[in-house]
Amino acid sequence: MITLDTLLDRIAGLERRELDRWIEHGWVRPEGPAGGGEACLFSDIDEARVGLIVELRRLEIDEEAMPVVLGLLDQIYTLRRRMRLLRRAILEQPKEAQQSIFEAVAARKDDAA
Repeated sequence: MITLDTLLDRIAGLERRELDRWIEHGWVRPEGPAGGGEACLFSDIDEARVGLIVELRRLEIDEEAMPVVLGLLDQIYTLRRRMRLLRRAILEQPKEAQQSIFEAVAARKDDAA
């Protein structure tokens, strides 16, 4: 966990008032008092998300579109995490079960399109 000042130092181009607005909009959710402020602490994920928002702003994603873009990216990251968990679960199965799963997926590839 890092402080607000540390976050501001680490991310080039990040301004305090911008970050306060992002917290207010719920785009970033640090731990600490509800209004953000000096006492809030940021996780590694918060830091990465702030960096992502800074990059999206450089790409001229406006405040109206930002929640949509962040929501879609959150869905992608959630799906990727679930796929990794599913892959691990499959690899923990006996070889015969793994083969059956792989064959079932291969047989349905056309359904995914």
